[in-house]
Amino acid sequence: MKNKSKQSKSLTGAEALIKCLETFGVEYVFGLSGGAAIPIFDALVGSKIKLILTRHEQGATHMADGYARATGKPGVVLVTSGPGATNTVTGILTAMMDSVPMIVLTGQTIRSMLGKDAFQEADIAGITMPIVKHSYLVKETNDIPRVIKEAFYITNTGRPGPVLIDLPKDVTSAPFTGDSLDPAMDIPGYKVPARPSTAEIKKFAKLFKGSKKPLLLIGHGAVISHASQAVRALAEKLNAPVTNTLLGKGAFPETHKLSLGMLGMHGTAYANKALVNCDLICSIGSRWDDRINGNNDEFCMGAKKLHIDIDPAEINKIVKPDMSLVGDASEIVAELVKHVEALDTAEWQKELAYYKKEFPLKYKTDKGLTAQQVLHELYEVTKGNAIVTTDVGQHQMWAAQFYLTNDGDKWLSSGGAGTMGYGFPSAIGAQFGKPKELVVAIVGDGGFQMTCSELSTIFVHKLPVKILVIDNKYLGMVRQWQELFFDNRYSGVDLEGNPDFVKLAEAYGIKGFHVDKTENVTKVLTDAMKYPGPALIHAEVIKEDNVFPMVPAGKSAYHMIIEAPTTKLEKPTGST
Repeated sequence: MKNKSKQSKSLTGAEALIKCLETFGVEYVFGLSGGAAIPIFDALVGSKIKLILTRHEQGATHMADGYARATGKPGVVLVTSGPGATNTVTGILTAMMDSVPMIVLTGQTIRSMLGKDAFQEADIAGITMPIVKHSYLVKETNDIPRVIKEAFYITNTGRPGPVLIDLPKDVTSAPFTGDSLDPAMDIPGYKVPARPSTAEIKKFAKLFKGSKKPLLLIGHGAVISHASQAVRALAEKLNAPVTNTLLGKGAFPETHKLSLGMLGMHGTAYANKALVNCDLICSIGSRWDDRINGNNDEFCMGAKKLHIDIDPAEINKIVKPDMSLVGDASEIVAELVKHVEALDTAEWQKELAYYKKEFPLKYKTDKGLTAQQVLHELYEVTKGNAIVTTDVGQHQMWAAQFYLTNDGDKWLSSGGAGTMGYGFPSAIGAQFGKPKELVVAIVGDGGFQMTCSELSTIFVHKLPVKILVIDNKYLGMVRQWQELFFDNRYSGVDLEGNPDFVKLAEAYGIKGFHVDKTENVTKVLTDAMKYPGPALIHAEVIKEDNVFPMVPAGKSAYHMIIEAPTTKLEKPTGST
């Protein structure tokens, strides 16, 4: 970037901001305008950056999130102050919990009115402090280039996460008189973990020796670090089975013979059996969270525990490993492969093959159309090649079970926050980032209605996103818990007022498809996937169906329920 020139002397703070964004290769800014952010929106006029006007600020954050996950590049959000800024909180939390690089630019009241309850003033930096990787309140126009440079460095290095930049209107309106649009950064307290020494990695490798029942646990960190090739080489050299978390899907191909699929609360029975019976478990980019480890005292009892993670805060937080390595998963695993030796896992493989045969994922079709059938046939129709985003709930778990993924960049789902309304707008962001890919949003009837106003966005931009609405007229996961643990006392879960989703789509100019019969699923899905523009598939499935296998919250994999129980279950201690 060049030092200031006659042209840069005449820039406003907002114009300097946009030039900095251009320098970092920003293609899109997702946002919704408002008074305090007008100077920034004005500076976008004539810029190389394309503004994607959303219908709600939450939708903007989820679009930026989906763009970031699909491309690996930070997503950028621009909104106004007050309620515009606070409407981003859900999306910021979602990105923070799932380690997604995102820059959130918020307009703010002028500096002289800060703290005086000015119109649309909100202390967004204070509000979001616990859910961002870092935040700035910019008080000097000439600080803008440094802040932008630091924000892009912080958001996408180490463990990624959202960075918020709050920009008072008089700061963005004032002249930029700085010496450079490319200043030095000043973040002395921020350090990215270096790769552990070869000696440490060799010591780590020795701990695998003698294991008869090893298990590799692959999490989202392996996806973020693009460690897929190294992880596959490690698994094949060790002859070790592999299981993945919800967000680790695709970091190791789920169609591989060593794959056990997802583990945990609604993981495959054979993955959870492996968790119970392994003698060594090595987590690569997983934080041992409560969806896979409901009871730490009973987690992999007697097994040696190893942990690789880029975030030192995750080491010893939940599980006390026998040894850990802090650093980039791709770099560590690539070196680790050189020092491990093949293990004798023949009997272990036979045992797991038995579990796969005895406890397969299955569903019935004799009582009507099920979500499982729809999602399984979606996988068959797309051959697993689509970028898939999901909302949160039963459909999310069935999608994780039945839509196998071989590429981590093609599975986008809200994990840590469990954000309803995430699936559809994140698919929009993914489609902007990967315009030539088939993108399918798998959403529930409840979550979709939280952000369905973004149908306008895909219509305006003619994005060929496919939206599969799994409609059981319930908030299904909560209903499942009320059935199993609260004596069928359904409360706050009935969605009988659902619209006709095909008509809703058509009202926005979107092609609609409908399916409610088992024999029509393949044809409807095939036609919808081939349709050249945006399309919505309304799949009306049976109302009361439950996701199994299931490990009740607060329990370990030892207490897995493989099929619908015939007796009353103990009320769980954890959250859904």
